Amino acid sequence: MLTTAPLRGRLPAPWLCALTLCAFALQTDDFVIAGVLPALARGLTVSQAAAGQLVTVFSVVCAVAAPVAAVSTARLPRRALLTAALALFCLANFAVLLTSSYVALMALRVLAALAAAVALPTALAATARLAPPERRGRSLATVMAGLTGAMVLGVPAGTWAGAALGWRATFALGGTLGLAALLLVRGTLPALPPAPATPLAARLRPPNRPAVLYALLAAAVAVLGNLLLQTYLAPFLHDLAGVTPGTLGVLLALTGVAGISGARAGGTLVDRWGAGAAFATAALVFAAATAGLALCGVRRPAALALVVPLLFVWAAAAWAIPPAVQTRVLTLAGSAHGPQALALTSSAVYAGASLGGALGGRLLASYGPGALPVAAACCTPVALLLFAAAGRRRPRPVPPRQGTLASSARHPQR
Repeated sequence: MLTTAPLRGRLPAPWLCALTLCAFALQTDDFVIAGVLPALARGLTVSQAAAGQLVTVFSVVCAVAAPVAAVSTARLPRRALLTAALALFCLANFAVLLTSSYVALMALRVLAALAAAVALPTALAATARLAPPERRGRSLATVMAGLTGAMVLGVPAGTWAGAALGWRATFALGGTLGLAALLLVRGTLPALPPAPATPLAARLRPPNRPAVLYALLAAAVAVLGNLLLQTYLAPFLHDLAGVTPGTLGVLLALTGVAGISGARAGGTLVDRWGAGAAFATAALVFAAATAGLALCGVRRPAALALVVPLLFVWAAAAWAIPPAVQTRVLTLAGSAHGPQALALTSSAVYAGASLGGALGGRLLASYGPGALPVAAACCTPVALLLFAAAGRRRPRPVPPRQGTLASSARHPQR
């Protein structure tokens, strides 16, 4: 029988800390290259545009590999799977210390991305299974806070390490974080049984296809709206309020703290109000904040005293959305398809991020920075309609098979 320590008081369970550290390490490794891009390009004698493709490849591999990995590893024990993925992640990062060519580094980034495509959905699925139902949203939000924390602490730390010790030290830091997560996972994560035996064809078939698809599209559109502004925050804030690079670093740290707070608040709203109300609240606050930033651009330069609170609310609302999406997808997909559904959610997020960066670049080039918050706000009604459509399509009860009942009896879940 699966038993876990309850989540009481203010201190999270040790396994939750381990999974949060896992998310922190993976997200740091994804974004930290941006901080050492010029030095990396010089070291490998390639252009900065070519060096930037290391980030693009990581995101694309994660988006494509996550659902495939979830299906192919569905019968493996969760702790062993997460341990193996983190071990590959560490190996891919530490091997950079011996790398001197762009092609070899690209191959190692593909390996690290494959490991992340397995590890992050597995960590989220383990969180959903271990957390009590009444705290599932907050527990998922805690793991998501690890992703936000990477932007506040991990990426600056990696950038500093690269500046002080050379760009390869940045990857050594990523490997060290992954190793710490691996050891903590092995020491604290309970042994979770694999999913009940299901034919491969059934695992490949998307569960409750229309509802899950609507929820995933809502996630992609919401992330698109966020990233088309976040990716180009530096030119937007410079145009809006004359923000210098030094001030920008402080503002990015503040928005990261706001994101952590928003993720926690979003999880609490899911537990108290349900996924639909939590998503609607976060999305509407996000739209209001981006509309406020757009209005500030009407009379430039805007005062930082007005811009900073809007940025704080914008970042908090953006990161309050994922817990609602994850909870609804899990509900619609059912426990048997939980890992696959969360893997698809990760793919939707990566797809939205890629499209947001591309669309934001086009808008910036064609219409200037002022168009970015307007477009971001316009994404909100589309995301709300898609999420509402997912909520109206409830999953139909499917009579469980005898083998599944027997497996459930041996491994009762929360």
